[in-house]
Amino acid sequence: MTLDTVKHATDTPGTAQPWSELGLKEDEYARIKEILGRRPTGAELAMYSVMWSEHCSYKSTKAHLKQFGEKAPASDALLVGIGENAGVVDIGQGYAVTFKVESHNHPSYIEPYQGAATGIGGIVRDILAMGARPVAVMDPLRFGAADHPDTRRVLPGVVAGIGGYGNCLGLPNIGGEVVFDSCYQGNPLVNALCVGVMKHEDIHLAQASGTGNKVILYGARTGGDGIGGVSVLASETFDEEGPAKRPAVQVGDPFQEKLLIECTLEIFRENLVAGIQDLGGAGLSCATSELASAGSGGMRVELDTVPLRDATLSPEEILMSESQERMCAVVEPDNVERFLAICEKWDVTATVIGEVTEGERLEIFWHGEQIVDVPPRSVAHEGPTYHRPYARPAGQDALQADDAAKLPRPADGDALRAQVLKLVGSPNQAAKTWITDQYDRYVLGNTVLAQPEDGGMIRVDEETNLGVAVATDGNGRYAKLDPYTGAQLALAESYRNVAATGATPLAVTDCLNFGSPEDPGAMWQFAEACRGLADACQTLGTPVTGGNVSLYNQTGDTAIHPTPVVGVLGVIDDVTRRTPMAFTEPGQLIYLLGDTREELGGSAWSQVVHDHLGGLPPAVDLERERLLAEILVSASRDGMIDAAHDLSDGGLIQALAESCLRGGAGARIVVPDGLEPCVFLFSESAGRAIVSVPRSEELRFTDMCGARALPATRVGVVDGDAIDVQGQFTLPLDELRAAHEATLPALFG
Repeated sequence: MTLDTVKHATDTPGTAQPWSELGLKEDEYARIKEILGRRPTGAELAMYSVMWSEHCSYKSTKAHLKQFGEKAPASDALLVGIGENAGVVDIGQGYAVTFKVESHNHPSYIEPYQGAATGIGGIVRDILAMGARPVAVMDPLRFGAADHPDTRRVLPGVVAGIGGYGNCLGLPNIGGEVVFDSCYQGNPLVNALCVGVMKHEDIHLAQASGTGNKVILYGARTGGDGIGGVSVLASETFDEEGPAKRPAVQVGDPFQEKLLIECTLEIFRENLVAGIQDLGGAGLSCATSELASAGSGGMRVELDTVPLRDATLSPEEILMSESQERMCAVVEPDNVERFLAICEKWDVTATVIGEVTEGERLEIFWHGEQIVDVPPRSVAHEGPTYHRPYARPAGQDALQADDAAKLPRPADGDALRAQVLKLVGSPNQAAKTWITDQYDRYVLGNTVLAQPEDGGMIRVDEETNLGVAVATDGNGRYAKLDPYTGAQLALAESYRNVAATGATPLAVTDCLNFGSPEDPGAMWQFAEACRGLADACQTLGTPVTGGNVSLYNQTGDTAIHPTPVVGVLGVIDDVTRRTPMAFTEPGQLIYLLGDTREELGGSAWSQVVHDHLGGLPPAVDLERERLLAEILVSASRDGMIDAAHDLSDGGLIQALAESCLRGGAGARIVVPDGLEPCVFLFSESAGRAIVSVPRSEELRFTDMCGARALPATRVGVVDGDAIDVQGQFTLPLDELRAAHEATLPALFG
């Protein structure tokens, strides 16, 4: 077969090419020919197909994502924002933290273990590429109905993959979520977040500058696993029988990644790189084009020098392979020998595959023949931009009119008690220890808080006890009812969770999981969620530093609930002053902060008790969220509270149950005048938290709340070995614990 060189492509303009099979549209293929002034070679077609895929180019969403930049609040803390591998935030004392969340949804449905494992591996390399040492991971997960047979196939594999890869890397898994809903039956969401720490001067960017600098590929050899991988797979919908396309899911090797991490950090310490990029989605196509595009020159690559695990791979397959545990560095000639020596020390394969050139072209050669000659920006940063039609779904008004307020309420205390037990034992509200016990949460010795706390917290500096807290949240039921408000509620809850630990929220990362962009209804949901999140970040002063979009999460015509997952990072000066969620000291006073209204739309109560989704989600008051956070942080810093827990899914009773069970102490609770017991216990009004206050601090705490006009209602006292809602029911902790902890082991154990 004749090698499809640039000259051959120029001389054979009429050659038929498989652009459609590679996921390109006819007009996109025509645009590629216009850019090049000829038909593309097979290698060029492969590069454009993966880099212009939905997953890599954001072609259907970037018109909406630009709001995160246009509406970004001023932030003295933001050091690196959207556009790099991950955002970077200044946390003081010369330290910076980088964090990001991404998706590996479709690969994890096809091959749960490897799909989830390589999701962890990929996000860790994104953080590493910024110059940081990865210090923790998190895993926001969504699965189909808990009792569905396919959930029993997918969930154990996903959890094992996350735990297996993260544990082998020696990274603590400090938080995340697990949500079950039938809407995710054919499209589980496997999102992964990583946090890294560095000094300001250690920040590295993905760019190739300096004519004559060498391009070095190092890490694992390139194989046939992951050809097309997530870049193609995540840009297709699933049909009723399964994925429309099944490229090979990447295969991870965490021990190779651990070597790669330590090797790269030593290279950073010796200041040997001028630019660096990890190889994730789109593999070498991405790394070479993005490095060249962000630099000041061109790049020449000798593709036949790439170390292979499979010698039969074609040039196109090498460019499209998403084999894991690989990095690409730009190194000055004088530093190459030392760079290679460090790689050899760590038993990491490293090969010079090219160099930075004076021109403005990305040129790739195969055994001396030129197979790629493209403007790198046209591949990496100038893909199509679609303004997809979007429209409010026809059934949206009827959905919102189906108010949860009409649902039958419990008739008496016994009925209320039965509903509480049903709620706390339901799959979404039940203890997740069956999952989290498979993760190492305390390796490295710097974990301060981990699941099931409101947020994960890591100590950054052992001398000063400087630390960071991170939380992720997202409620697809809320977003289904109102995507604008639902996205804001996701941010508000994550922001509140960070503040509940005592940390001050600083910045945001997001993973936006939606259905097909070719569906106007799904596109409306996406547009509204972006608008809502951008507006809320502007109000709260928390810039979006980066993230990920995952589309085509639907089977046939049935899409998932719109699920914007929002991660918030905060800083705490002294981790020894953090606030846990557990009630431990009898006699401490329980205060409810914020206003409780009759807000049951999209609630856990409406789902668990009535299998209902309708009405409006809770209202958002972002200024109240900001005030509540300031009170929680101040109270934590000044020793006014011993425990804090945000109120969200499941309402007050869920938070009470978790705080009591966590600390092994009961609570006597009084329903405030004017509130119906069902609303008091199950409402999911936002902007609320419960705290336990030592009696010696009550006056100081209530004076602070009163001076800031934050409603603070004393609703009970830590006492006994039961939750006693006076005048309604008593629920012993032993009975509550049995209901709360038995669910997942019974389903998956």
